Amino acid sequence: MPIFETECFVTPADTEQALRSDVARGLSRMPKEVPPKWFYDEKGSELFDEITRLDEYYPTRCERAILTKYAEDMAKSSGAVTLMELGAGSGDKTRILLDALIGEGTLQSYVPVDVSRDFLLDSAAKIAADYPELRIHAVAADHDRHLALLPDGERRLIAFLGSTIGNMAPQERARFLGGLRGIMGPDNSLLLGIDLVKDRSRLVRAYDDVRGVTAAFNLNLLSVLNRELGADFDPMKFRHVAVWDDVHERIEMRLRSTCDQTVVLRDLGLKIPFAAAEEMRTEISSKFRRPGVQRELAAAGLELAHWWGDLDGDYAVCLARPV
Repeated sequence: MPIFETECFVTPADTEQALRSDVARGLSRMPKEVPPKWFYDEKGSELFDEITRLDEYYPTRCERAILTKYAEDMAKSSGAVTLMELGAGSGDKTRILLDALIGEGTLQSYVPVDVSRDFLLDSAAKIAADYPELRIHAVAADHDRHLALLPDGERRLIAFLGSTIGNMAPQERARFLGGLRGIMGPDNSLLLGIDLVKDRSRLVRAYDDVRGVTAAFNLNLLSVLNRELGADFDPMKFRHVAVWDDVHERIEMRLRSTCDQTVVLRDLGLKIPFAAAEEMRTEISSKFRRPGVQRELAAAGLELAHWWGDLDGDYAVCLARPV
């Protein structure tokens, strides 16, 4: 009989308050912005799943290939008794790690962490059914706010995949990595998915596919705000834009207003003017170089121990340990 435990640090009221705060603050800035975590309602999650299967979108494909090729090395290097995954999602790629760690003979428990409670419990239950020998401890939490509350574990491997760290600005990454270091014991390790700097045209295509799936994903954010905040965004008056920022080496996804307009957010008591061609940033996706990754890890008190990349230099998964 599998051991399946759950813990919840996120309530619907917390989520509602976080959305209201993020949107009110972000739309009052210049340039305007809304954090990418609000993309993922049911339709947004379906669209993102479709994005990961597009020819242009290489990160998911590359990361899976690296995990498949090097998972045994990762298992040996970590010797993990506990695998904790931040932003666990469906747990699809996780199974590659679980199989390798079980094969190594060390793994005893899996701790998936995700902000979406219902989605988390569904995917964790499937993992529990397929891996009855493991203790599953599913935690509904926001890694921005609840790192210190996450369960400890012997020889814990903390996985943060999908190059999700690229969605954070440099100062946010520094806080996040520092927070991780603060909860890591001397026998813990961090497994990090990293998207690398490459040809600009390939990068832009990955975030602006010819079928328009990424555009639909981006524009769906407006529907989320309309539904959740009583807003009156007209998606037909905005256009999806993906640009490469050479200075910061990152892709930015934006929504560009096609005309002068004013959007009312009834539940926030706000009226937000948009000028024609004004852009609202909805996501950053930083791309990395190995020396920069090493510097950021070191600044947080972590040492780069292993680096597994693909032959084309598109993507890497690295393992870091506390100094």
